[in-house]
Amino acid sequence: MTSDNSALPGFARHDVVTDGIRLSVHVGGSGPALVLLHGYPQNHMCWLNIAPVLAEHFTCIVPDLRGYGDSDAPFDDCPDHTTYSKRQMALDLVGILDHFGHEKAHVLGHDRGGRVAYRFALDHPDRLNRLGIIEIVPTGDFWNAWCADLALKGYHWTFLAQPHPLPEHMINADPTAYIDHTLRSWTNAKSLDILPAAALESYRAQSRIPERIHAMCADYRSGATFDRKLDEADRIAGKKIAAPLRFLWAEGGFPGQTGDPALIWRNWALDVSDSSCVSGHFVMEENPEAVLDCFGAFFRSD
Repeated sequence: MTSDNSALPGFARHDVVTDGIRLSVHVGGSGPALVLLHGYPQNHMCWLNIAPVLAEHFTCIVPDLRGYGDSDAPFDDCPDHTTYSKRQMALDLVGILDHFGHEKAHVLGHDRGGRVAYRFALDHPDRLNRLGIIEIVPTGDFWNAWCADLALKGYHWTFLAQPHPLPEHMINADPTAYIDHTLRSWTNAKSLDILPAAALESYRAQSRIPERIHAMCADYRSGATFDRKLDEADRIAGKKIAAPLRFLWAEGGFPGQTGDPALIWRNWALDVSDSSCVSGHFVMEENPEAVLDCFGAFFRSD
């Protein structure tokens, strides 16, 4: 199924079925393939200020991750939470590239999408050209960096990972208030005003669907278990990302509280460059110019 109804100007929405689930994918532009992956608690709309500009040079592929936006949200009934593991989501990305006939692509990910992006780089290096990461360090390293201050700021990592259905019940009591609090508290200005109105409403709307709240919790349950252990196994094995990696972190975000976030990435990849910017966690909406400056030339380098 293909539709011209897309909230991203100049993009068309497609339904892509891979590994038994349907993913909503927005595609626009022309040129080399560039995949843009959103994070929590957002969806493809976080790229509203970015995707149309990048589409002047690239074929931009903007999926809703499984569980988010308009993609399917399967119930997480696996004891090891692999339904929402980043390994599984990276396989979803392989299916998307196959569907559109792209052998390789650049990938840019923010937040949870960044975790899918680097797992894609580790698991499927032959499908990747260049890798962009916004506002994360690897999952295992983030857990290892926890201290009192980071635990208070990142409390959602433990809260959302609690066994089903505790966090779901608590969030579903007033999902809009919870999502608004999360979004507001992670911005530099502590305000929702920096979010485009249409994007904000899409984040609120998905939070009002219990199946999507479950999916978000399952995403973090996997991060606390399967994803974390997989990172640790790869670290011990000395596995490295071969593709050039560009990392953007916000001075008011999460990675800046882990010590030296660029050094962390240099332990994981052979070719790393980085820059920081004035922003909270939601850099694409708070400081879109920094994102475009950081990654536009980087992805055009090949």
